[in-house]
Amino acid sequence: MPQKIGLISDSHSYIDHITLKHLQEVDEIWHAGDIGDLSVINALPMGKVIRGVFGNIDDQAAQEKFPEWLEFEVEGVKVLMTHIGGKPPRYAKGVKDRIKKFKPQLFICGHSHICKVEFDKELDCLYMNPGAIGHQGFHHVRTMLLFELAKGKVLNLRVVELGKRGTN
Repeated sequence: MPQKIGLISDSHSYIDHITLKHLQEVDEIWHAGDIGDLSVINALPMGKVIRGVFGNIDDQAAQEKFPEWLEFEVEGVKVLMTHIGGKPPRYAKGVKDRIKKFKPQLFICGHSHICKVEFDKELDCLYMNPGAIGHQGFHHVRTMLLFELAKGKVLNLRVVELGKRGTN
């Protein structure tokens, strides 16, 4: 049975009913950092597996609840997640080495507020950045990613646009 994943990032203490509606349909919710106030995590639908990393704006409480790096496997897909990761081919310092060491099929980060999905042929790894669900930053449209994991594959990936930044 495929696992349905909702991938969000850069909430900066904001989550709305539109985002929450999309997250009702998933089995797991992954947050790629810059959570802001932990009330965002508390607002997430009950009964879901929550995975996350802290970001550069996150306080001590978020850093105690979430690690800087997360390595895990779901449905045969190895996942590596951090907040500041850069993007192919120019990753943040130390990221490429970490990807080479862990050999994930999926590398996830946030930070840029720009939704981007790209297969990195050199590292044999799918790169995902869901963009930002919050209003802080320079992005124009708030975004998240929904996808499924099954039998070692990423399936049915889609970008969800949540509305313009600065509006509800």
